[in-house]
Amino acid sequence: MVRETRSTCPYCGVGCGVIIESRDNQITGVRGDPHHPANFGRLCTKGSTLHLTASAEVTLQTRLLRPLQRLQRGGVLYPVGWDDALDNAAQRFAGIVQSDGPDAVGFYVSGQLLTEDYYVFNKLAKGLIGTNNIDTNSRLCMSSAVAGYKKTLGADAPPACYDDVRHAACIFIVGSNTAYAHPILFRRIEDAKRANPALKIIFCDPRKTDTAEIADLFLPIQPGTDVMLFNGMLHIMLWEGWTDAAYVAAHTTGFEELKALVRDCTPDVVAQTCGISKADLLEAARLFATSPATLSLYCQGLNQSSSGTAKNTALINLHLATAQIGKPGAGPFSLTGQPNAMGGREVGGLANLMSAHRDMANPEHRAEVAALWGVPTVPDKPGKTAVEMFQAAADGEIKALWIACTNPAQSMPDQATVRRALERAEFVVVQEAFSTTATCRFADLLLPATTWGEKEGTVTNSERRISRVRAAVPAPGETRHDWKIAVDFAQRLERLISVRPEPVEGHDASTFSELRQAQPERKGGLFPYPTPESVWNEHRESTRGRDLDITGMDYAMLEAAPQQWPLREGETQGVARLYTDGVFPTADGKARFVASAYKEVAEPRESRYPFSLTTGRLRDQWHGMSRTGTLGRLFGHVREPSLLMHPQDMDRRILKEGDLVHVTSKRGSILVPVQASSELGLSQVFMAMHWGEEFLSGMGSTGQRLAGVNALTTSAYCPDSKQPEFKHAAVKVLKADLPWSLLAMAWLPDDQVLDARTWLQSLMGRFPYASCTPFANQTALGATGGQRQGVLFRAAAHEAPDPALIAQIESILQLDGAEVVRYADPKRGQRRAARLVRRTLDANATLEGVLLAGDTSAQGWISALLQDEQPAQAYARALMAPGAQPPTTVASRGKTVCTCFNVTDMAIDSYLADCPGDAKQRLESLQSTLKCGTNCGSCVPQLQRMVRVSSIPA
Repeated sequence: MVRETRSTCPYCGVGCGVIIESRDNQITGVRGDPHHPANFGRLCTKGSTLHLTASAEVTLQTRLLRPLQRLQRGGVLYPVGWDDALDNAAQRFAGIVQSDGPDAVGFYVSGQLLTEDYYVFNKLAKGLIGTNNIDTNSRLCMSSAVAGYKKTLGADAPPACYDDVRHAACIFIVGSNTAYAHPILFRRIEDAKRANPALKIIFCDPRKTDTAEIADLFLPIQPGTDVMLFNGMLHIMLWEGWTDAAYVAAHTTGFEELKALVRDCTPDVVAQTCGISKADLLEAARLFATSPATLSLYCQGLNQSSSGTAKNTALINLHLATAQIGKPGAGPFSLTGQPNAMGGREVGGLANLMSAHRDMANPEHRAEVAALWGVPTVPDKPGKTAVEMFQAAADGEIKALWIACTNPAQSMPDQATVRRALERAEFVVVQEAFSTTATCRFADLLLPATTWGEKEGTVTNSERRISRVRAAVPAPGETRHDWKIAVDFAQRLERLISVRPEPVEGHDASTFSELRQAQPERKGGLFPYPTPESVWNEHRESTRGRDLDITGMDYAMLEAAPQQWPLREGETQGVARLYTDGVFPTADGKARFVASAYKEVAEPRESRYPFSLTTGRLRDQWHGMSRTGTLGRLFGHVREPSLLMHPQDMDRRILKEGDLVHVTSKRGSILVPVQASSELGLSQVFMAMHWGEEFLSGMGSTGQRLAGVNALTTSAYCPDSKQPEFKHAAVKVLKADLPWSLLAMAWLPDDQVLDARTWLQSLMGRFPYASCTPFANQTALGATGGQRQGVLFRAAAHEAPDPALIAQIESILQLDGAEVVRYADPKRGQRRAARLVRRTLDANATLEGVLLAGDTSAQGWISALLQDEQPAQAYARALMAPGAQPPTTVASRGKTVCTCFNVTDMAIDSYLADCPGDAKQRLESLQSTLKCGTNCGSCVPQLQRMVRVSSIPA
């Protein structure tokens, strides 16, 4: 019998509701929840394949299912019981705290934890151990937005909601590839544009991404020049009289200082600095200021910057100056990157925050938290933020690290420093659901955690909406919930660390007396939590009287429907949009203008490093791909790592598609294929943030293992938010001289694909360049149909490696059997193997696996022959001859555009070539016939572009 469980998607901050289907303790399907107000039943490519990432094969081959411990650094991991594992961890942490002080330990947690998990970790660090050294990967994505809201509006509270998209007359999307990063919200923008063709959309970004397809005005500014753009827009608004003087006088302070600053931001200066025309600058200012309601949507392009807070405040300045806030369709709306970055902010789970948006520097706020927790005090010194924490560990200052639900050995900038930290720390605990992440190999203790579909708790999305997360199946193996692991560890540690269980004398504990009286015996010490709901109840009480007051919200209410905060005791519904009365949570009730001058990026381009490297998301992947990377179908849109570069820059450097290039910054160098892209400006390059050593690796000149794109990125950060500048690093790009190359790919049984990938990944460091990704067939099987999967392995070297290494690759890909045909020329470093299989006696043989070593010039037609499962009998001789051309043309089906229905670019182009009508009619006809874009809609912007650029029949 199929069981259905309502829960929430674990990917981006849109916070989509899902309905999980399960049978016999196995997740078998997922669909959007039609009643959830974030998505109303829609899901993107990632969300709609969640059930496939939870299959039995994936769980068995990628999940961490029992505690593992190293007896010595660099040694083998051995299974250990939970009691022994946690006893050991408590003893090691207690010893370090007692010998070196509480600040000698650090906790690095995740925006993918649930709020209950976050709360316990925060209390563990700040309340029990007495250190503020707890930070989160949300520091890498949202801390500039936090600082920007607090500086201007007085509190970390996005004032708008998703429904404002429907009411807006102008939408200003800046620093966000919303079509990829928040696809279901982008569907709402598409709906709003269809319903109201007069809606104007401005899109501002250095890259002309898919989001630009919906824009009426595109501003391709130079990387890092956002502050100059916003100040220039305000200059024009002042000159043209487009500001709201009455609102400014009644509800804000600091405008005169800002006016003096932007006086010099003339259209000429702004246009030259930002690289846009004065006409476009004027039009952007006019639309923003004069539209009845302007909504700004922004994300990492503003946040991940050494001027991140300044970018946020400069944009919010525009809303305050024009009164575009506190009304339907208007406001500065920061789009949260991770599913529960907001929840982490709510519980104070960062190094500079305290529970319920309290100020760490305020003694009364610290006393309130100490009273709630029943501890003498909480530390007042801000802890180490993410970059600072790993630098401190690399320097030997932090001696123990506890890492939960995140992969800093892939996601942090300046990987050389991060890995030095993980190697130098005396004790590293990694609490993780997946055993395949790069960070796991640095762990002294691995603790297996539950993940999506197995957990209970809450998350908060970008619009302050709290949703329940529910378990559909039991926890597999010996995995435990994250909050429970933290509680069990904390209870052991509490017995080893002396903590007075009463508030310090003189601190006012009356605020929380009712809650504390309800737990007079404090069973479990400081951590008396038998369920996630008991954690939630304490967190809820901590918000009483605060801007995010949720005392009127409980699990029972959330069972019925998700709710937005604030929702105070006695109320039945949360607040959709804030500051409608013009009163802000500041001392005088007024919002504050912040005058921030434009500053260059931390690492400007120069002659030695002439390119600006930026990173960002792929459409169908999530973060380090520990989950999405298990599915070959999600690699159809972008199959392998690459560096995108403007075609003219490639021509100047005599580079062609697929050439390997050295990409080098001041911190490291990687090898990667180059790919032409007209979405970039000149002297700009782009690489997706997802590619770490799990998929892209190699051996450096000194023998070190290279570590993906974040070997290049800088740890320079915003002085206010401490958020690093992922969106810009100065690099040089040089063609690599690696004449020997290898391509190996093969179909494998479903239960062997991930194991084969793991074995191949262990060999990647044996080559100067290597990549390893899964792939799936191109047969259209429908939105929920399964697909055949395989593994693709590439490598390059200065000369042919040991034949035994090639033989090992052949064995992993099952190219060592009797049905395999071979060719070898050891003298020239040539080797070929192909497995041809005839499925029935009268059937034509198909190519099931192939390895080309030395000469890979035939990879194009051979790859198409294998991946499209075309008849291969006639090509047997050509497969074995280096440089040979096929006897007849092998037509590739092209690259996947629609992942749901496996529709390729060639199929779309072919259909459009004979499709009459205007752009709208041709798109509708295309979707009706090929079904592309009719399921999740993630490919619709690309379809629109293809329709626009295709030749229209006469």
